[in-house]
Amino acid sequence: MVSMMTTPFDRPEHTDLRTQVARFIEREVEPHALAWDEAGVTPREVLRKMGALGWLGLLHPAEFGGAGADMLTNVVFQEALSRSTSGGFIITVLVHTDMASPHLVNAGSAEQKARWLPAICRGELITAVAVTEPDAGSDVAAIRTRAVRDGDSYVLDGSKIFITNGVHADLVFVAAKTDPQAKGSRGISIFAVEKGTPGLTVSRALKKQGWLASDTAELVFDRCRVPAANLLGDENAGFYAVMKNFQVERIALGSMAIGHCLTALDLTYRYVTTRRAFGAPLWDKQAIRQKLAMLAAQVEAARAFLYQCAWQVDQGHDVVREVSMLKALTGELVNDVMYACQQFHGGMGYMRESAIERLVRDARVLAIGGGATEVMLEEVAKRWR
Repeated sequence: MVSMMTTPFDRPEHTDLRTQVARFIEREVEPHALAWDEAGVTPREVLRKMGALGWLGLLHPAEFGGAGADMLTNVVFQEALSRSTSGGFIITVLVHTDMASPHLVNAGSAEQKARWLPAICRGELITAVAVTEPDAGSDVAAIRTRAVRDGDSYVLDGSKIFITNGVHADLVFVAAKTDPQAKGSRGISIFAVEKGTPGLTVSRALKKQGWLASDTAELVFDRCRVPAANLLGDENAGFYAVMKNFQVERIALGSMAIGHCLTALDLTYRYVTTRRAFGAPLWDKQAIRQKLAMLAAQVEAARAFLYQCAWQVDQGHDVVREVSMLKALTGELVNDVMYACQQFHGGMGYMRESAIERLVRDARVLAIGGGATEVMLEEVAKRWR
C-alpha cells in the first residue's frame, strides 16, 4: 500500500482536511463515477455540497466567503481531492477553484468580488476560463478574439476551444484583444461574461478521450455585448493576469497527477496481492513488485517537490522555473504509472467497469493540458541557472 507520508510542511489541520475530503469522495463521488462519465457531467448538487463545506474558496478572501488559506493548504486539498478515480469530477472542481475564479480574486474590483465571489465559494455559480483558441494555446499572445469598446460596453467577437466547464458555466472569464495594434503580449484584457449574454453561444460540447464527467465546450462570441463594468482589472493588462495564474493552474495539475499516481498504485497493490496466476499471487513476481516499488519512490519524490513549490509560493518567490519543472515531471510520471498499473491489471484493466481504466484515460491529458510537457521544458531551459 502506497503511504501518505506527512511532509515537513504539514500542520495538524492538513491531516483533518485530508480525512474529511477522503470521506466525502468515498460517500459522494466514487459510487457515481462511472455513471457521471456516461452522463458527461458532474452534478451541480455535489459542487454545492462542497461549497457548503467551505472547499470551493480556500484561497479566496474570507470577506467574500472564502477561507483565506495558503497555497500549502490548497495543495493538501487538491491532492486529497485527486485521490478520486474520477478525473472529470476533479477537473470540474479545480477549474472552478484554481483556474477560473482566481482571475476575479486577483484583478476584480471590490464591487465585482462582492457581486460574484460569495456565490462562487458556495458552489452556486460555476466558473470557466476561456483563453485557448484553435490557433492559440500556450501561446496566449496569439489570441484573435476581439473586444471593441462601444459606449458603456465592449463587443466581443471570436471563438474559444477546449473550455472546461464551458457548457454549464454561469460565469466565463474571457481573454480578448482590446488593442489589435499592440505587439506581442500587449493589448489583451480579461472580461467576466455571464451565461445568457446575447451573442455568447456554446457551439458544441466536445467529446474527449478522458475526463468524461467534465463538460468541455467550444464557445463562440458573435457581437457579444459585455458591460464595461465586467472588465477585470486594467484594459490591456490581461496577459500578465493569465501568466500569473498559469502557475496556480500548473500546481493544481501537478497535485492532480500525484493524487492519481497514489490511487493507481494503491489499486494495483490490492489487485496484485489478491490476483493469483500460476499458483501464486502476482505480488510474488519480483518484476512486478520491484516495478511498483520504484514507481512509488518516484511518486514520493515528485510529491515532495510539489509541496516545496507550494511553500515557495507562500514565501512570495518567483516559481515559474520550479512549477514548469513540476508540471513536466508529474505529467510524464503519471502516464508512466498508469501504463504499468493497467498492465499489471491484465485484461480487467482494459474494461470500462475498472477504475484503473478510467484513471488511464483521465491521466493522459495531464501531459498536454495547462502547458504541454515540451512547452514546460522550454520554460525551464529559458531559466537555466
